[in-house]
Amino acid sequence: MQERRPAWVFNRRRQQGMTMTYIRITGLAGAIALLTGMAGAETLTIGVRGGPESMDPHYSALGTHAEAAKHIFDTLVWADEALQIAPGLATEWSPVDDDTWEFKLREGVKFHDGSDFTAEDVKFSISRPPIVTGPTTTAIYVRRVQEVEIIDPHTIHIHTDGPAPSLPYDFVRLFIVSHTAAADYSTPETAAEGFNSGVASIGTGPFKLTSWEPKADLVLDRFDDYWGGPAAWERVIRKEMPNDSSRLAALMAGQVNLVNDVSSADYLQLQNDPAVDIFVGDGIYIMNMLLDQRTDEMPGLRAKDGSALPENPLRDIRVRQALDKAIDRETMVEIVLEGLGKPADQGMPPGFFGYSENVPKPVYDPEGAKALLAEAGYPDGFEMDLYCSSDRLPGDAAICQGLGQMLSVIGLTVNVNATSRTVYFPAQARGDYSVSMNGWGTLTGEATYTLGGQMHTPDADKGLGGFNRISYSNPDLDALIQQGMVELDEDKRREILESAMELAADDKVLIPIVQLQSVWAARAGELDFTPRTDGDTLAYPIKPKQ
Repeated sequence: MQERRPAWVFNRRRQQGMTMTYIRITGLAGAIALLTGMAGAETLTIGVRGGPESMDPHYSALGTHAEAAKHIFDTLVWADEALQIAPGLATEWSPVDDDTWEFKLREGVKFHDGSDFTAEDVKFSISRPPIVTGPTTTAIYVRRVQEVEIIDPHTIHIHTDGPAPSLPYDFVRLFIVSHTAAADYSTPETAAEGFNSGVASIGTGPFKLTSWEPKADLVLDRFDDYWGGPAAWERVIRKEMPNDSSRLAALMAGQVNLVNDVSSADYLQLQNDPAVDIFVGDGIYIMNMLLDQRTDEMPGLRAKDGSALPENPLRDIRVRQALDKAIDRETMVEIVLEGLGKPADQGMPPGFFGYSENVPKPVYDPEGAKALLAEAGYPDGFEMDLYCSSDRLPGDAAICQGLGQMLSVIGLTVNVNATSRTVYFPAQARGDYSVSMNGWGTLTGEATYTLGGQMHTPDADKGLGGFNRISYSNPDLDALIQQGMVELDEDKRREILESAMELAADDKVLIPIVQLQSVWAARAGELDFTPRTDGDTLAYPIKPKQ
């Protein structure tokens, strides 16, 4: 049987060839730089694909934003490199009753300005996200909190809206700011000014903010009084470099010590380069296609002749099933990602709490997809604008382009629009897109984060559906999600969440495409580095190689 390869595969191969040629050209400069060793053991310079949206840690829930914030601010609960929760600014926590959690706070912790960390800072930090958050809301992390009661300077009681077994997982992304430094900078009008200038950016983290230039350099200096012990680096410079080739060229030229999000094409070439150390880890990010189900408007959807469609085709389950069948996930992983990924079948990776083994593996079936479109009343297909981010996660634009071409095979006309995340996410939040694609990471390792954030009917009062950008609503799924969020028995809760994942997969709430793997590269022999499952590149755990 002849091996099946769509036409777009060969275009991708030509793009890879150009990238590899670029690496060979820069190799000499890299070799020269490597002979000189590190620019100075006191400074660690990292080239990152994406950076923060601001210096206010409560502004954005994007992974690139939180990654930067973790250098300056701590959280109550920490997630280690395998996303197992561990003590952070809280040393222990336990339920007092069905709707109350007690958190014991770490004593002796200092803020960067020398002031003491106390329960007042926690109470203040819990109150901020709903007020200052941006389009990718951080309010999701405090949605269950009804009241914060200060018992003593290092003990708090969190009163919730009913049983909240996942509260410690939510607090993995709750950054603690100084209630005195941020007091005057906690409104939508003042937050950016205070935090971006550094006046309010006073944390308890391992590094102090020295300077930040949007889309450029974040400069951090070591906080010698950090409760976890001083970092190995006196200074850390995080250079935001969205272009993959430029970021790698900077590594080879000795301008940076480490880069993240190495492209799949570059990874193949670097495997045989003795001047570079490569680190690979499974990631939490699932690339999903999102299909808007509004009835009153459908931007970017039209008949092939440009006329308006009588109704939104994405509301028809047969159309969503057809789009799912049109995706050749094996080829997407093998060709677009060069093996650096896995086919995805639901909204989070295997092994996470609530992942269901009963969800059927997607089957590539373009003929079956065409039949479903015809059955739904679209035998000749229709036209759609497909939007995606181009600079947030490895391969996002390439996956989007491949997705567009796969959908065209079943008779759809697809216009692919890959754009910067700074444009993409606000536009998605406004409802400008009917069809979009982006990555979602279950940052807590637990299903209620994904189900409650992306798939529940938007409900501001309950703090649910904050990332539901597709106007999807299913009362049966909502009921399962809410039931899972309050069930304290772990086995029962797992069963409920798995049932919710199965229902979501059956209804094609999201169409998962691939699970990403993350790749980092460092100059050979310089760094001790352990990949994190969430893909974060954190300076504190990195040490010079002895």
